Amino acid sequence: MNDLIKEIKGGICAPLGYEAAGAVSGVKSAQGPSKGRDLAILRSIVPAACAGVFTTNVVKSAHVPLDQKRLANDRAQAIVVNSGNANALTGKQGMKDALAATGLAAQLLGLKPDDVLICSTGIVGRMMPMAKILRGIRAAAKQLSPKGANDAALAIMTTDKRPKQVAVEMEIDGKPVRIGGMAKGAGMISPCMATMLVFITTDADLPAKTLQTCLKRAIRDSFNMITIDGDMSPSDTVLLMANGQAKVTPKGAGLRLFQEGLNLVAGRLARMIVEDGEGATKVISVTVAGAPSRDRAARVARAIANSSLVKCALHAGDPNWGRILTSSGAAGVQFDQDNVDLHLGKVLVFKNGGPTKYSAARAHKELSGKEVEIRLNLNSGAACATILTCDLSEEYVNFNAEYHT
Repeated sequence: MNDLIKEIKGGICAPLGYEAAGAVSGVKSAQGPSKGRDLAILRSIVPAACAGVFTTNVVKSAHVPLDQKRLANDRAQAIVVNSGNANALTGKQGMKDALAATGLAAQLLGLKPDDVLICSTGIVGRMMPMAKILRGIRAAAKQLSPKGANDAALAIMTTDKRPKQVAVEMEIDGKPVRIGGMAKGAGMISPCMATMLVFITTDADLPAKTLQTCLKRAIRDSFNMITIDGDMSPSDTVLLMANGQAKVTPKGAGLRLFQEGLNLVAGRLARMIVEDGEGATKVISVTVAGAPSRDRAARVARAIANSSLVKCALHAGDPNWGRILTSSGAAGVQFDQDNVDLHLGKVLVFKNGGPTKYSAARAHKELSGKEVEIRLNLNSGAACATILTCDLSEEYVNFNAEYHT
C-alpha cells in the first residue's frame, strides 16, 4: 500500500456525511450471520455525484434499468438495497415494485424519488414481497446512523458467510479525504462489466463524469478480474457516490492519489468476495504473462480460472497441469504450445513443449495451501493479466443443489 494511504475503520460511513442502516424486513430467515437483516439504506446528508456500472447480462433485475435512467442526472442521495429477492424476471410488476420502494424511501427521507437508487439481490423469479420490503424500508429509515455501516453490510448479504467492508484515508491538498466501501457476493460471480453488489462512498468533491472514469479504472483490475463459478448475475451493480464534504477537489497528483485509493478499496473488496466463495477452501491466482495484449492474457487466464476440471483438481491439490494447458487453449487466443512455460507455485512443470522433471510431491505441496499461484507464460509478447478465483468443492455442489427457486 502507498504510504500516503492508510486503512481506517467505518466502512461506507467512514467518509464524512454518510449514514447507513440494516433492518429486518422478514424476507430472509433470522438464522445465519446477518441475523435476519435484509434491508439496507445508505444516505448522503447532501446530494452526491454518482457513477455506476452494471451487469451486461441480457436478463436484468428491475433495479438495473431504473438506476441507469436515474443516473443520467449524475446524482443520487440515497440507495435502498434488499436481499433475499433479486426482483429479476418479474415483468412489469417488478418495475412497479422498485418504483414503490424508492418512492417510500424518498418520502421518508424527504428526497425526490429520482435521487433514490435501489438494488436487489437474491433468488431470481420470485415476485417481491412488498409488504415486507416496505416494512423494512420504514425500519431502516428510522435507524440511519453514521455508525450503521456494519449493519448495512450484513443486510446486503445472501449466501455470504461474512460482511465485506473496507475504508481508507489519504491527504490531498492538506486535507483528509476518505473512501469507504461494502460489497456482497459469494456465488454467481463472473463479470463482464461489473460484479455482485458493491457500494463505495467518498467525501471528495468530484463531478459524476470524473467519478465514472475513476470507477471504470478501478473495476478493471478488481471486480472484472475475479470469477467464482463462471455465471453472471442479473443484478450486478457497482455504485460510487461523492458528496464533497471533505471540501477537496482532487486534481493532478491529488486525483492520481484518489484513484490509487479507490483501486485499493475495490481490490480489497474483490478479494474478499473470492475468499468468501461458496464452498471455497483456497484463493487461486491465475497469471498469464508474455501475451500480445492484456485482453488476450485476460481471456486465457479467465478460461483457466473458469474451468471446472481445473478448479476440482486444485481443490485436491492435484498438479494436473494438462487440464490447465488444455483450458488455456480453449480461450480463442493463438499461441505456440511448444513455447509456453507453466509454473504451479514455484514449480516449473511444463517447458519446451513437454513436462519437466519436476517433483509431483513438491507440486502437490504448492497447491495444498490456502493461497495458490498459477503462472503461464505464453512467451509471445509483453502483456500480463491476473484473475482471482477459488476451488470447486463438494460443499459448493451440495449448496447449490439445495438452493431452491
